[in-house]
Amino acid sequence: MKLIIAIIQTHKLEFVKRELEAVDVNLMTVTNVLGQGRQKGVTEIYRGAKEAGGLLNKVRLDIAVNEDFVEPTIKAITKGAHTGNVGDGKIFIVDLLECVRISSAERGSVAIG
Repeated sequence: MKLIIAIIQTHKLEFVKRELEAVDVNLMTVTNVLGQGRQKGVTEIYRGAKEAGGLLNKVRLDIAVNEDFVEPTIKAITKGAHTGNVGDGKIFIVDLLECVRISSAERGSVAIG
């Protein structure tokens, strides 16, 4: 089992969801987050001087998957979020030690979905 964490641009969420649904990955948690990467936030011109702006709005997806779904999930996120520009986002893959479905107390890979 793996936990896939993706940080993407907010306007790409619907594209990513569509790509994930196409590979039968329907269970996810979506959170609005702030952050900056290599693009270093927003730069604005104020009274003729460049000012480094604040953090950028991003979307974080948390998706727990069984081993067979890791690569299809990564490919779907990449396809849906890709623009080719700095700031497209990142995907992190973390080992998931345990999962418990609260309603039935099922554990492990059956609890994921």
